[in-house]
Amino acid sequence: MPTIHIKRIYEKPSPDDGVRVLVDRLWPRGVSKEEASLDEWLKDIAPSTGLREWFDHKPERFAEFSQKYEHELSINRAVDVLKSLLKKHATVTLLYGAKDPQINHAVVLQHYIEHPRRS
Repeated sequence: MPTIHIKRIYEKPSPDDGVRVLVDRLWPRGVSKEEASLDEWLKDIAPSTGLREWFDHKPERFAEFSQKYEHELSINRAVDVLKSLLKKHATVTLLYGAKDPQINHAVVLQHYIEHPRRS
């Protein structure tokens, strides 16, 4: 399996990033396209607007948010695009704009891809 990193978009790009994929629905404030140094922007893989607004990055909602977001991912075709990138590249970095490095949707997305559920 390829290596999947997660990183705030506000951190400087690194050669270790591999393919850089923004996984936010909205473009992050204060970051130019040049600074972002993106290879791909998968805005459709981000949580729905309703789920994102409900979660509001409140730690006490993270467990429930994670379950709801994983359900959204289970029926989201953008996941196939990400999986295709992972088949082609040894390292992919998922970029996000949230402030908390532990409580954000990129953490959930990384876990979802690395630990697929068996039906």
